[in-house]
Amino acid sequence: MYNFNYHRPASLADAAKLVTSVEDGKLVAGGMTLIPTLKQRLAKPSDLVDLAGIGDLKGVKKDGNTIVIGAMTRHADVAKSDVVKAAIPALAALAEGIGDPQVRNRGTIGGSIANNDPAADYPSAVVALGATVITNKRKITADDFFKGMFETALEPGEIVTAVQFPIPEKAAYSKFPNPASRYAIVGVFVAKGAGGTRVAVTGAGPSVFRQKEMEAALAKSFSADAVANTKVSAAGLNSDIHASAEYRAHLVTVMAKRAVAACQ
Repeated sequence: MYNFNYHRPASLADAAKLVTSVEDGKLVAGGMTLIPTLKQRLAKPSDLVDLAGIGDLKGVKKDGNTIVIGAMTRHADVAKSDVVKAAIPALAALAEGIGDPQVRNRGTIGGSIANNDPAADYPSAVVALGATVITNKRKITADDFFKGMFETALEPGEIVTAVQFPIPEKAAYSKFPNPASRYAIVGVFVAKGAGGTRVAVTGAGPSVFRQKEMEAALAKSFSADAVANTKVSAAGLNSDIHASAEYRAHLVTVMAKRAVAACQ
């Protein structure tokens, strides 16, 4: 790694002030993406601001008809949470399928969505469940949060503090994982709630996106057969050594069918 200054603030206010007062500050949550990037010398921040010492950013609670998860809550804690498993079992299952035990015991939900890796799992849950991302400055709806590959609506000095998930009537997540990293080559999260049915796709494109045709089909008939004949265009989808754009387009329909079937 290149040399950098390390900070471990005890409060959210101190963290926000630190990261904007230095030359090129970067926030560290679990470090599952940032640390490898630093090791490969692909980034050279002047300062790292570690959020691990801010206890207020951790934890899971039920608040009315929503589940609120602190940004520094680890994947393993979401997967094991009795609160999450009782209210949104699909979200607990998603967290259990992230990476390996080492990643799940270091990575955090806030770090995952702030990084917005195209193949990350959590963005699909945030979008499909119509969640609200809470920061130290405002609340951002899921549809407005994810902007593009590794790009979000977060502004300089803005820190994710929690994610608020409405409890759905039914939901499920199905993914075709890379056998090594467990990242989603394609993952589809389907949720039916008070606001209707939402289908969010991760891994297939530069960023998570909603599949509006499938949403319309499921609004008429919530069944796997309803999405079976949806033809997903390969235009604009990712194509790499793991899967072509055409194969990913095919997988979107396959994973959507499985997710809907798992909701029954």
